[in-house]
Amino acid sequence: MENFIVSARKYRPVIFDDVVGQESITLTLKNAIKTNHLAQAYLFCGPRGVGKTTCARILAKTINCQNLTDKIEACGKCESCQAFDSSRSYNIHELDAASNNKVDDIRTLTDQVKIPPQVGRYSVYIIDEVHMLSTSAFNAFLKTLEEPPPHAVFILATTEKQKIIPTILSRCQIFDFHRITIDDIVNRLQYVAEQENVESEQEALQIIAQKSDGSMRDALSILDQIVSYKGKTITYADVIENLNVLDYEYYLRATDAFLSGDVASSLLLFNDILEKGFDGHNFIAGLSSHFRNLLVCKDEVTLKLVEAGSAIRSRYREQTLRCPLEFLYKGLEILSACDIYYRTSKNQKLHVELALIKLAAINADNSRKQYEDAAKSAGKQGDPAISVSKEIPAEKPAERPDIKIKEEQAPGKKNEYSPAKSFSIKERLKKQQENSDAAGVDEDKDDYSAASDEDNKEFDESELTEAWKSFGDTLKTGNPRMSSIIKAMKPVIEDNTEIILELSNKAQKDYFDQKYKHDMVSHLKRELSNSKIEFHTRVSEKKDDSTPYTEEEKYRYLANKNPAVDKLRNEFGLEFD
Repeated sequence: MENFIVSARKYRPVIFDDVVGQESITLTLKNAIKTNHLAQAYLFCGPRGVGKTTCARILAKTINCQNLTDKIEACGKCESCQAFDSSRSYNIHELDAASNNKVDDIRTLTDQVKIPPQVGRYSVYIIDEVHMLSTSAFNAFLKTLEEPPPHAVFILATTEKQKIIPTILSRCQIFDFHRITIDDIVNRLQYVAEQENVESEQEALQIIAQKSDGSMRDALSILDQIVSYKGKTITYADVIENLNVLDYEYYLRATDAFLSGDVASSLLLFNDILEKGFDGHNFIAGLSSHFRNLLVCKDEVTLKLVEAGSAIRSRYREQTLRCPLEFLYKGLEILSACDIYYRTSKNQKLHVELALIKLAAINADNSRKQYEDAAKSAGKQGDPAISVSKEIPAEKPAERPDIKIKEEQAPGKKNEYSPAKSFSIKERLKKQQENSDAAGVDEDKDDYSAASDEDNKEFDESELTEAWKSFGDTLKTGNPRMSSIIKAMKPVIEDNTEIILELSNKAQKDYFDQKYKHDMVSHLKRELSNSKIEFHTRVSEKKDDSTPYTEEEKYRYLANKNPAVDKLRNEFGLEFD
């Protein structure tokens, strides 16, 4: 029985032209060989399965080849190439830094570097996962890496460049390998499938490429897995069944339910997905990608951004024609919020279901708004045929579960939605203070402000006192203490309709202005039947020494009663506050 070799090894590139998706790097290396500008050390970094170690081996083989081709590739026929292909070359040394990461391992390597090659020009040292070396091993490697023998070339490979110390980085030429695109992976999979006499659907290879996440090695491993599962014929259904991938048909059906406002269908579809063993978070992530694909399919220019086969692209194109842009924008916003807060949700299933309900309500809300706007516009133009209340009757909550039930409002009050607005308390108090300090009757307009001069009645001190105390009586229930304080105040009349209230300090004035001034003015105008009343507060110029207010006054008051307080302050050097 013939031994099976996995595709990742069997179809591993042996020349630069076979490397997939790293054209800029392979071209640079070939030009360096052609012009004899080889560096003493290279650092290949990037994610897994993108060709770092493969390129290192091809470079080692090519620079030792005795008969390079016109394309600067190894001939594969000379003694050096044949020794490399049969894994018996003494010019190429591979070291796994994950298991040889100590100082002693690096010392052995530095001693070995001194030995010149037996065949070929260079001794190449490939150190894989170099970031696993300890700090002391890195430091022991520095001198050899900076000044190696003329025949030595170092090629370091790593997936985590950030873990390598800067002194090592500065001594290497750095090549960043990027993830392989889906199209490149699909083309390579098609080539391998043809070589293995495997029939495959384009959509099936697309799913394998997406699942591999830019890694050619992972894609070939998945292909071997599918072939073992279904044999020499690979279909789209086989791939999604074996890899446990959610079919894009679910996303198309869910979007159709959202467009029609069918909440029940969307919830049943989600329940079916959960019963098949799929995770709710993966469904939300996939639905977000689906909405993104629908959005980029809106324009022919961005259609190429959809990483899918031609058949799936045509389905996207067909559905996106029925999706308004506002629906896609709001849908992406809802799905993004659901994705962010999924992990912290206590009831994750309900969290997803609420997102689906919101998605199904987008078009329903937009349709109702359009009908209302059209009816209002027609009503302004005098068209009696269109009426919001007659032509668009309000639907009962039982018939339309996706329409939000609004609270009952008082008769005559408009049923309008008023979004909450943020405000600054500091700015609100400042504005209220400015209004309270402004002179004139305009700030306190009420029912009496529209009265004529003949309707305004004159009043005296006794009537003012009675009206003032009646305002204090209104505060008995809510704030009896303040009611007593206000009733004890003595306002005076100046210039017929101008009322002045003197307070002992500015703090009292500010508090009264903010809390009671506006209500007091309205009350006095109503009780005294005079709309021309002007009410002002001011700080009294008479100093009442009997009531301490400031910190210093409080201290003096206590010191006069007890001289020991003053002595204590002087001994300890205390301040008033």
